[in-house]
Formats: sequence, structure tokens, C-alpha cells
Amino acid sequence: MFSKVIIAEDQDDINQGVYIALCDLGISEIEQTQYCDDTFVKVKRAAMDGRPYELLITDLFFKEDHRYQKYTSGDSLANALKKEYPDMKTIVYSVEDRFQKVRSIMIPGDIDAYVCKGRKGLDELKEAICKVYEGESYLSPQVRAAMSPKADTEINDYDITIIKQLALGLSQPEISRYMEQEGISPYSLSSVEKRINKLKDIFRAKNPAHLVAIAKDMGLV
Repeated sequence: MFSKVIIAEDQDDINQGVYIALCDLGISEIEQTQYCDDTFVKVKRAAMDGRPYELLITDLFFKEDHRYQKYTSGDSLANALKKEYPDMKTIVYSVEDRFQKVRSIMIPGDIDAYVCKGRKGLDELKEAICKVYEGESYLSPQVRAAMSPKADTEINDYDITIIKQLALGLSQPEISRYMEQEGISPYSLSSVEKRINKLKDIFRAKNPAHLVAIAKDMGLV
């Protein structure tokens, strides 16, 4: 099991919950921080002292206050640390469960596990820590579909653009004109209509409004 872990989390109660979970796993050295920049400095100092951290557990979102921060989010912190310390493992522990956001974070390969905060969050976090220690990756059950091959091959940025315009209340002819103005191809009305029908089939939606509702529930828009 990991012996030295650092937690980046600005909410005291959550920070304490993660600390207790790590103690339950027998992790002996645990550092807690509330700012991404402080985390970066501590990781750097530990590496210089020859006693590097083995695992970073970080939230994604940190509330702004009077202090200037070079790293304002957990993913920006993780990406920066990965470049300097590629052997250090990273787990994201966040309330964010939108598929597109999860995909954008996981696809580059800098994050080893993504755990969603919630009723079972700490139990899943313990499982993720064990998996990562064994050299495996981990995703909370509610976001695993975000990384499925089907999600990658069937839904793309073009589709998301169409769904977003539907969510704004645009008609299909209006979406066609919007796509043409933005230089997004194919933008013909028939192309837009065919893609919307295809998306309805993929999501088993009864109509465009139902499609938008399903996409929102899945965190796609």
C-alpha cells in the first residue's frame, strides 16, 4: 500500500473524510492542503528531499479567495505535477459527473482514477486507491460509460453542438444556418435532420426535447 499521500481539498469536512479513509487503509504519512499551489510546492519539496509523495488525491474545483493561485483546478495541478513527477499516481475525487468532463480529464492519461463524491464516495475511493496501487485504473460506476468505446464512436463534438442548439430552443432550419455561419460542416438542413434522427435512435429519444433531456441527464451538455 502507498505510504505517503497528499490530499488537495478545500472543504474541511471532505478533507477529514478522505484522511480517515486513508488511515483505514493503513497509510502512514498523509498531508492535507486546501490550495493547489501549496500542493505543488509540497510535492516539489518532498521530491527534493528524497521522500516523494506516491499519490495525489485532488478535487477538481477550488473556491477562489484573496490568494492568487497559479493552479486553479485539480486537473491543472495534476497535469503540471505529472510532467515533473510521472511516477506519482493521481486520483480525482469530485462531485463532477458529466461524461464530457470526465472524458476530457481521463483521455490524456495523466489521471489514474476518477471517483465521484457521494453516499458511497469514500468506499469507492478506498477501492480506487487499492486498484491504483496495483497498477490498475478506476472509474466510479456512474461515469464508467463515459470511457466506453461506444461513447467515443457514436457521439462527437458535432453531435454535442447540435444538441446544445436544440437545448437553446433553435429549430432544425435555425441550427442549419448556425452551423453554416460557424463554418461547421456538414451544415445542410438534410444533414442536420439526419443526425438528429440518428441521435434519437442512439439515445432512444421520442423527440428532440426528449433527446436534450437525456443528454443533460448524461452530462453531455
